[in-house]
Amino acid sequence: MKMKMKYLVFFIVGFLLTCHAQISFSQSFSSQGATVEKLRGNFLQPEGPVWKDGVGLLFSDIMANKIYRWSPLDSSLVEYLNPSDSSNGLTLDQQGRLVLTQMAKRRVARQELNGDITPLTSMYNGKKYNSPNDVVVKSDGSIFFTDPDFNTPKGQAKEMGFKGVFRLSPTGTVTALDISFVEPNGICFSPDEKKLYVNESPQGKIYVWDVENDSTIVHKNLFYTIPRVGYADGMKVDPSGNLYCTGPSGVWVISPMGVCLDTILLPVNPSNGAWGDADRKSLYITAGNSGSGNKPADIGLYRIRLISTGIQEDQGQLLPNDYELFQNYPNPFNPQTTITYKIPQRSMVWLKVFDVLGKEVTLVNDLEIQGGTYTAQFDGSQHSSGVYFAQLRAVPEFTATSFLRTMKMLLVK
Repeated sequence: MKMKMKYLVFFIVGFLLTCHAQISFSQSFSSQGATVEKLRGNFLQPEGPVWKDGVGLLFSDIMANKIYRWSPLDSSLVEYLNPSDSSNGLTLDQQGRLVLTQMAKRRVARQELNGDITPLTSMYNGKKYNSPNDVVVKSDGSIFFTDPDFNTPKGQAKEMGFKGVFRLSPTGTVTALDISFVEPNGICFSPDEKKLYVNESPQGKIYVWDVENDSTIVHKNLFYTIPRVGYADGMKVDPSGNLYCTGPSGVWVISPMGVCLDTILLPVNPSNGAWGDADRKSLYITAGNSGSGNKPADIGLYRIRLISTGIQEDQGQLLPNDYELFQNYPNPFNPQTTITYKIPQRSMVWLKVFDVLGKEVTLVNDLEIQGGTYTAQFDGSQHSSGVYFAQLRAVPEFTATSFLRTMKMLLVK
């Protein structure tokens, strides 16, 4: 379910993408030269794919109330679980059992190896969850899941009073890890499980915490904001720690340092993804929603075979060669636009926005940052139509030289 986004305040979110001179990846994937392949279409609301060796790809169809199995051997599609109680997110535990969120029953459950369904948790402090959405299992067997209210069953009261991020311990204890979200959705760990990522779906924001003692999350920080209007959804990471977030127009590939590396475009907005095939180098993607007016044939299951680029170390050449301020996108805009800029070395940076009369509209706090690529979002919802100017001023470390770049923007309401 989608909600209409409302921008009520003027803001700039700055310095969301960072890049460091020394980058060391054990393995990196690239979609350059790879082709997105549509495997199946004509679903209602595909979601929550997970790969199971010897079985194939399992994925939910929320509106159809089913889980399907797609086989890589002959591309066959069969019903795996019907009814699924409106399952959404799917994952596997350490024993290879399917863990699923069942929104119709407002619970997290597990399918045993004999096919039986075992409820794991349906309440917190005596109150029913809203509609558990996405789920991930940690190596110690604990289950982390998000609980927005996108799909609370009609006619049923919302009891929780908040939309949270929860942890279910191997012994059955439930802990609310964060209760501050508007609509938490996608959730995943870094490869070493030292960081947890959760997105704030309507705002397209991805947050990250440090994981302490395998069970506690601390130091919540904004990791990345998708620079297009739309919803962030399911997320996965690759062996290098790059994060793949489904969202507006495609899958956004973001480095562990918050740099957007690539966008895998699809004909309809994707909802989730999963690594599959024996080597886990294919990204399987569910996309589309019949409730969003998508063409039935486009609401489907997709696959892209990503290319392994091997070991990458000490890639200082990834840093920009000069100070650059790029044209905002979109332009003209209403009400929000994204400003991108690059700096080649550690510098003091000021980013200001002026109106056509030269009056300063806002200032992103003066900060000393590393060389790299950065974005800022300007929201003009409280400003009149007209011409505005973004100004970037940077002073490199240990110098008195100042670099100034200016770019014109057009707000049209």
